[in-house]
Amino acid sequence: MSNKEDIRDAIIDIAGGIFSKYGYKKTTMDDIARMVGKGKSSLYYYFKSKEEVFEAVVDREATILSRELNKVLEKNISPQDKLREYIMVRLQVIETLSNIMEVIKNKYLTEIECVYVIRKKYDQDEIRMLSQILEEGQQKKIFEIPNTRLAAEGILTFMKGLQIPLFIDNYLAETGERLDNILKMLFYGIVRK
Repeated sequence: MSNKEDIRDAIIDIAGGIFSKYGYKKTTMDDIARMVGKGKSSLYYYFKSKEEVFEAVVDREATILSRELNKVLEKNISPQDKLREYIMVRLQVIETLSNIMEVIKNKYLTEIECVYVIRKKYDQDEIRMLSQILEEGQQKKIFEIPNTRLAAEGILTFMKGLQIPLFIDNYLAETGERLDNILKMLFYGIVRK
């Protein structure tokens, strides 16, 4: 590794594993430096603080999540199927990204400024993607939604609620049936016609 970006990427890779194993609170810059094979002072050339390292790790994972969700948007399937697949892919990918899981479930991390910024940034990205699915459904005369952005915000809130059981029971296997029931209510309502 000769250039700064390669070394920075290696630090992010290694730090991601350490944060995954020990969590944000228990991980120190000394731990990261030891695993990277550099002095702690060398790390400060690349990152100002442990918080900045963690931000880079979570940002990388959020980029992975965004990339996988964008693949769903590109599929040539109905808007209903696209919405269902979007939600399932989101849950599956989040389950594999341990540092994003830490950000989602750890109340302590909400006090860290970078976590708030990351959450806000990626919430906006997800609202954009969900709005795209809903607008496609509108154009195809499948959905009738007065305000797609507001609906996208509601769906994002619902998806965050679906995440909670993942942390408690790791119930992803049961999610498909639950999701189908919830989407049926979303698409057709609960009022008898």
